[in-house]
This record gives sequence, C-alpha cells and structure tokens, in this order.
Amino acid sequence: MFDTNVMRILNKNITCPGVILSGRSIIMTINSTTKLEGRIFQWLITRQAVLVPISLITAIIIWEIVVTLGDFPAFILPSPGLVWLRLWQVLENGSLLHHFLTTLAEVMAGLFIGVGIASILGYILAKSTAIERILSPYVVASQSIPIVAIAPLLVIWFGPGYFSKILICALIVFFPILVNTIVGIRSVPEDLNDLMRSLLASPWQTFRYLELPASLPVFLGGLRIGATLSVIGAVVGEFVGADNGLGFVINRARGQYDTALVFVAVLSLIIMAMALYGIVVLLEVRFLSWREQPNSKRIKL
Repeated sequence: MFDTNVMRILNKNITCPGVILSGRSIIMTINSTTKLEGRIFQWLITRQAVLVPISLITAIIIWEIVVTLGDFPAFILPSPGLVWLRLWQVLENGSLLHHFLTTLAEVMAGLFIGVGIASILGYILAKSTAIERILSPYVVASQSIPIVAIAPLLVIWFGPGYFSKILICALIVFFPILVNTIVGIRSVPEDLNDLMRSLLASPWQTFRYLELPASLPVFLGGLRIGATLSVIGAVVGEFVGADNGLGFVINRARGQYDTALVFVAVLSLIIMAMALYGIVVLLEVRFLSWREQPNSKRIKL
C-alpha cells in the first residue's frame, strides 16, 4: 500500500511556485544522484589504495637520494637495496620467521592476559566507587614507573624466558584497557539503566544487552592503543635479556654494526603492530556496524 501511494504521487505532476516537476523526472534525479554518489565513493577508495604505494615509493626514493648524496657508510645508514638484500637473506635461512613468531607469541599472550585482567578489574571499579577509591592510587602509582625501569627486575625475578616478556607486555597493556573499560561502562546513560531495572533484568542481562554494546566503542579504542603498546613491551623485555625474538635480533645486530639487519627487524615490528591494529579495526567494523548511519534515506520503488 505504501509503495502504491508513492507511485501515485510520483506519477502526478508536482507543481511548486515557478517549478513544475513530474514524477518521472524525480525518479531520474534520484537515480543520477545515486550513481554520482557511487562514483565518488569508488573514486575515494581507488585514491586511498593508490596513495599508499605512492607514499611508500616516494619514501624509498628519498631514502636512496639521502644515502647517495650523503655518502653514508652502510653501518650508519644502509641503502634500500642493501636492506632488501639483508631481508632476503634472513628470509631464506628462516631466522627472521623464527624470531618474528617468537615475538608475536609473546605479544599475543601478553595482550590476552593484560586485556582480560584489565577488563575484569575495570568493570569492578566502574561499578563500585568504594573499590575504585581504594585501588586507584596503587594503579596510578604503578603506571608512573617506566616499564623500562622495572623490566630488568622482572627478568631477574622470573628469568629470561617467555614468562617475563609476557608479563611485561601485560603490564604495558593493562592501564589503557583499564581506563577505557571504566570510561565505557560509566558512559552508559542512567535512564537506560533505569529502564533495564524496570524490566527486571538480571545483572547478566544488563551487561549483555546494555553495558557491553554501549561500552564497546570506547573499549575497542583502548584496545587499539594496547595492541600497539604490546609490541613495545615485548621488545623491551627482549632488550633486557633474551636469546630469541626481534628485540634480540636488534640488540645483536646493533653490537655487530649490522644496521641493515636492524632496519629489517624494525620493519618487521612495524608490520606486526600494523597487523594487530588492523585486526582491532576489523573487530570494530564487525561489532560496531550498528553505529553506521546511511548517508541518505532512499525509497525503493
């Protein structure tokens, strides 16, 4: 019935002061506007896809020019070609993949533990003001100490194995996740909490259907930060004491003045951090699709 009425209205001429439009011209205008929006969207996607390789190529060219004009020795600033050659060597013998997977395992374990503990504690602090007043000074004091300062102690206490690196990653991830969890839970409107109470919702139902969806945007924003910081935590731990991992590779290559290998390890860490960041962005797209609003309301005829 709704579609039939719309068609009847559009089939009639619409007369305005000084303007006469037919229903068919309106449909043609809507179709042309939709096509224009589609072309603009495709152009923006194509432009973003092209800008990334262009920027990378430009950076490599500038890098090569600086090395050539400055006549820097390889142990100070290697050329892109030398870095590529060193990358191929460590890929061929499998050492880069071994150290990359070692660091990735430490990062993922530390990220999982840090996010889990920070989320649970953050929810408790958000729901209880008394507990927050008791624990907040200790939490803030723990974060005022640089992780680089306590990393040697953790390695001494727990040994140079995987556990100390995982613990350092968890500690560096802990604070941003904790704060964002508290902010996200407390950002839930009070009238919605009153509505859930009026519906006699259980605490689990309130968490499942109200608090979790409402706090998820803020929580995932903190997870973006935590995902990148976890890589830093693993490298710091490997700098202090390790015999595996990309931090160990950087430390050893620095001592041998193998600067090209240092560049390879640093680029590997950048790729790891960007991949983790991208995974969080995909999680946002998956779980926060309900926030997306259409650009325009369209009537399907």
